[in-house]
Amino acid sequence: MTQTLETAFFNIYTKFKIQFYKRVFQRLETREASLTTTEAYSVEIINALGSPTVSEFAKFVNISVANATYKVQSLIKKGYVRKERSQEDRRESHLFVTERYYDYERMGTSYIDTVLQRIQESFTPQDVALFKRMLITINDDLMPEVELHAE
Repeated sequence: MTQTLETAFFNIYTKFKIQFYKRVFQRLETREASLTTTEAYSVEIINALGSPTVSEFAKFVNISVANATYKVQSLIKKGYVRKERSQEDRRESHLFVTERYYDYERMGTSYIDTVLQRIQESFTPQDVALFKRMLITINDDLMPEVELHAE
C-alpha cells in the first residue's frame, strides 16, 4: 500500500505523540507526572520560548496576561517553572523551566533518541545527511509561523 506524504508525516507525528503520552500515563501510575494537559503545553511553550516574561508567553499563546499568570503560578507551585527578576528591568520577571521539567521532557526525547539511532542504522550516511538537511530546511524556512527562541 502506498502512502501519501501527508499520511506518512501524520503517522510519524502521531506515533511520537502517542509514545510520549504512554510514558506520561506510566508516570501517572507512580504519581511522578502531575501536569494537566494545559499545563504540559504551557511549560513546553515556556521552554521553547527561552526565558519569556509572562506577557510574552501570554502574547504567544494568545491569552490574557491574567490567564497566563494563573497558569504560570500553577507551574511554579508544582515545581516546573521558576521566576527570576530581570537584571535590565527589575519590574519584569523572566520564566525558566526547572530540572523537574527536564525530567518530564526526557520522557519524550528518549524515544526520539531511539528512533534517530534506528535511522542511522537503517539508512546510508548520505541518506541520513539528506534527511538532516531536509529537517533543517523545514525548521528554518518552511515553518515561519513558529519561531523558537531556543534554536
